[in-house]
Amino acid sequence: MKTTLLKNHSVTVASPLPERRSMDRLLAPLDQLAENSSHLLSRSLGQFENHGHTYSLPRYLYLGPKGGGDTIRIGIFAAIHGDEPEGALALTRFVAALERNPEIAKGFALFLYPICNPTGFEDNTRRSRSGKDLNHEFWKQSSEPEVSFLEAEICLHAFDGIITLHSDDTSDGLYGFVNGAVLSENLIEPALREAEQFLPRNQRRVIDGFSAHRGIITLGYPGVLQAVPGVSRPPFAITLETPQKAPLHRQVEAFSSALQTILVEYRYLLAIAQNI
Repeated sequence: MKTTLLKNHSVTVASPLPERRSMDRLLAPLDQLAENSSHLLSRSLGQFENHGHTYSLPRYLYLGPKGGGDTIRIGIFAAIHGDEPEGALALTRFVAALERNPEIAKGFALFLYPICNPTGFEDNTRRSRSGKDLNHEFWKQSSEPEVSFLEAEICLHAFDGIITLHSDDTSDGLYGFVNGAVLSENLIEPALREAEQFLPRNQRRVIDGFSAHRGIITLGYPGVLQAVPGVSRPPFAITLETPQKAPLHRQVEAFSSALQTILVEYRYLLAIAQNI
């Protein structure tokens, strides 16, 4: 570990500096999948400078087999908090599952953003290197470039659904937030149920300061990554949370299972709606 020396009066104190984590190392499995896949494309998003370094937001597009109707556009976002890499790792597992069974993604265009906070990820900090919690900055005319790029993506693609992946070091089980369309609650329950194969559900009545029922919260914080507030037909919006202190492989499997379930259930619900 690197250290720096801080002088306090006549005393010299060693203070650790965080080791920089490698985005390339984390993204290498996804990049390899993209190289060998006819479904997965890699296209980075934007560029910005921070302390003399140039960054971009990694972005992948998974195009499932063609369905019978309009393409369903889903945005999946991870590591908006830099010290929560579990969701980013889970996206590789998720894509690998789709490669084995592309029919799960039939009719979908999945826009994947595995590291939404590159500087925070490198520094292993919740906030970005500018000191901001990016998940409190959306739709507030933020000057943070990561937020501006992601807001533009949300507007451009007019997603039918938005899913964000988080890990909570204060939770002892799975839970999630829902908002937007009524469909959200009809999607998160089966998703959590499938994820319970790998991790328990948080059954507390109050989670993260919010009232909860069976691990589902219907309120949320202002400024979180979501669709443009006030749109007439909001997309379904789900935030999935794993207990960060649980074994990493179980969190990855829980996320992957939940994401696959959301795709299957959403396509089913659309089919029912069309037949009513």
